Amino acid sequence: MERQRSFSFKPTRFLVFSFTISSSLIFLTFFTIWVTKSTPSIPQETHFPSVAIQTMTGFSGNFSVNALKDSILEGTHLSKPENASGFSGASLTGDLQKKKNESQVAEHEEGASGGLIGNFTSMGKSAPAILFLKIESTEEQNAELKRTGGQNAELNRTGGQNAELNRTGGQNAALKKIEISSDGVVEEKRVRGCDFTRGRWVYDESYPLYTNVSCPLIDEGFNCQGNGRKDKDYMKWRWQPQDCDIPRFNATKMLELMRGKRLVFVGDSINRNQWESMMCMLMSAVRDPTRVYETHRRRITKEKGNYSFKFVDYKCTVEYYASHFLVHEGKARVGQKRVQTLRIDSIDHGSSRWRGADILVFNTAHWWTHYKTKAGINYYQEAGQIHPQLDVSAAFRKALMTWGSWVDKHFNPRKTQVFFRSSAPSHFRGGQWNSGGSCKEATQPLQTSSSSYSEKNTIAEEVIKQMRTPVKFLNITGLSEYRIDGHPSIYGRNSRKSGIQDCSHWCLPGIPDAWNELLFLHLLK
Repeated sequence: MERQRSFSFKPTRFLVFSFTISSSLIFLTFFTIWVTKSTPSIPQETHFPSVAIQTMTGFSGNFSVNALKDSILEGTHLSKPENASGFSGASLTGDLQKKKNESQVAEHEEGASGGLIGNFTSMGKSAPAILFLKIESTEEQNAELKRTGGQNAELNRTGGQNAELNRTGGQNAALKKIEISSDGVVEEKRVRGCDFTRGRWVYDESYPLYTNVSCPLIDEGFNCQGNGRKDKDYMKWRWQPQDCDIPRFNATKMLELMRGKRLVFVGDSINRNQWESMMCMLMSAVRDPTRVYETHRRRITKEKGNYSFKFVDYKCTVEYYASHFLVHEGKARVGQKRVQTLRIDSIDHGSSRWRGADILVFNTAHWWTHYKTKAGINYYQEAGQIHPQLDVSAAFRKALMTWGSWVDKHFNPRKTQVFFRSSAPSHFRGGQWNSGGSCKEATQPLQTSSSSYSEKNTIAEEVIKQMRTPVKFLNITGLSEYRIDGHPSIYGRNSRKSGIQDCSHWCLPGIPDAWNELLFLHLLK
């Protein structure tokens, strides 16, 4: 009896046990499905700008989607992880396709200049199990990187490395270029000892920086397009130094540098050429042209010698004062006649207007080539003595020493920056300006330039070295030697009527713009 009862009880216990186990499995299965469906899908929640997740398998534990997003965008330099392991709470399954991922990282590194730097930083042990990110360049990503202070924002802030590379045409330009930081400081990269006078002219479609239409201040003598010149290539050349790059002119930055200051150009009509160029370059940043005016309401012409334009919003002025020799042109009696003389021991009588300037750009050279100055007969005067004859080079040196002494006496180097621009070349062929010389056939720069160095430039540099005041010698002679195509020729003021070509001055836009880009560079430094 006992044995039979025991036999009948066992199947019942087995059935109860089996039912319990089955019910539990069914319940766990449905619960797992419900949990899976109710849990948000990570790719739907993580809206990364242009970030495609390569591998995202094997998550375990809870993590914050926002934390994931922040972990990716927190650093500006992301470097590839050494391996897939080491992430807390994350087990990785499947083949990592190591070679494929490494090639993707390499491709990204090659394209780093257009977006984020292609080195992935390790995200740390607490980061989610995301192996590699493929970064694509989009506007959304650039905006996010600007917000987070990424390198793309830095490149945008400094003008763009890619844009700079395209502009300079050099593969290694990024290593050599000069960048402008947000506070106006020039950051030099391999430019110490760079000779800005050695280089070449590069054709650049992004030039000119302005036109005769956008700048109404160009006078009739330099407005070649307005006077009928049809070719435009002469406006599209940019000076490229051999060993470094120079920053593109930034009119807004230049005006900020000049805020509350006076920028004064003093010299002959070639310096007026440069002054007009600077005016036009600055006007490109002015939103309301009525906020810029000539303080004496003068219209720019060849006849008027002095101008002062006020930029109201920046409380600064850009001025030009005519002075052919920087020293005084006067008259004296020689025998029974009163003749014109040049007082090489006395500064120009208009010099009182130059005083108080914050930035001064001087030049003199053009008029020292005229017949009277070259001959030097009864022309040069010191005190009451008129030299019966004096060599033009000796007179030029004495005049510059007079100018240098005046600068040393009246300017404080801590307040005023002084520049002396070198002589600009002329390109007359077949004669001089008054004997049939011409340059009208030239439409392209010369392939070679004169290797001789102007004696006047040598004298100027020697005088500057003897001065107490630091004076920057702005050497534009060599780079301008190539540009026979940049003169007004028959498209100057009344050139067609008179038959006299102008192969001394320069069309605007044109070569003086490059001079001002160099001036801008030195002011930033």
